[in-house]
Amino acid sequence: MHDLLLGLELTADTSLLFLGAHADDLEIGCGGTALRLAAAQTDAHFYWVVLTAGEVREKEARCAAEDVLAGAAGTIVVKDFRDGYLPYIGDAVKEYFEELKATVSPDLILTHYGGDAHQDHRFVSQLTWQTFRDHLILEYEVPKYDGDLGQPNAFVELTEEQSRRKARILTEHFRSQHQRKWFSEESFLALMRLRGIECNSSSGWAEAFYLRKARLRA
Repeated sequence: MHDLLLGLELTADTSLLFLGAHADDLEIGCGGTALRLAAAQTDAHFYWVVLTAGEVREKEARCAAEDVLAGAAGTIVVKDFRDGYLPYIGDAVKEYFEELKATVSPDLILTHYGGDAHQDHRFVSQLTWQTFRDHLILEYEVPKYDGDLGQPNAFVELTEEQSRRKARILTEHFRSQHQRKWFSEESFLALMRLRGIECNSSSGWAEAFYLRKARLRA
């Protein structure tokens, strides 16, 4: 099975944009992939953007992002848009996306799944596609009570170490979420094992994404 990420030449000119509506979305949806890319020990630049966070969640988000990137060149941005209201304050959020576009021309973007049941997640995905129209975009999944997990069509194989580290980062840094029944290492590991089965991962572990379009080169 072809791995798109292996086709990226990660150099000092490479930029990777990670977009999350809330603190912990990125770690849940693509934390393992970020760990894998950061471990490549290249000079690629990581732009890590979280759109909503209060004082406690901002601290959690920054600490977790620093742990994920661990030595990789990165810019961590945590905005203070209102949680749960992104579509209703869309003009301000869109203005920020336009600022991002003027600042970053990423080789790869990781954003929310367009069919996500959470309104903030869907809106971030929609703005991503509206703003970055000629970029490689992978949409990640976030499990939740809504039961909106679907059938992704792109997979990134992870090692067991990367998978377990991702799960540990989530539970160690996002302590404000421990009251949620589903927020546990077991939940995160279970999904990565299932996605590993679906893509016949040689390690048995993977993260899954939705890939709407990609340009293939000979």
